[in-house]
Amino acid sequence: MDITRPRVLYLKAALFVAGGVLASTILIVDTPSWKEAVLLATAVWCFARAYYFAFYVVQHYADPGYRFAGLFDFVRYALRRRRGRRSGRSG
Repeated sequence: MDITRPRVLYLKAALFVAGGVLASTILIVDTPSWKEAVLLATAVWCFARAYYFAFYVVQHYADPGYRFAGLFDFVRYALRRRRGRRSGRSG
């Protein structure tokens, strides 16, 4: 079932942020160094950009007709397009 109530959606977003802050804090407290902090920030930024690519860039620029329900759907879509290109088909 999809969540559609705005209040629940905002709660879900807040829980994601709280989980990320908690996990990041634990990692930095466990190994307090600038190197670890920079690597963690870089990893978070890269994954966020990849997520943005999968759900915004592809839907708005690469293939406006396709809508993804989740990351697994995106992986299936990407693999299917790749296989189609190898066999001479287009998606």
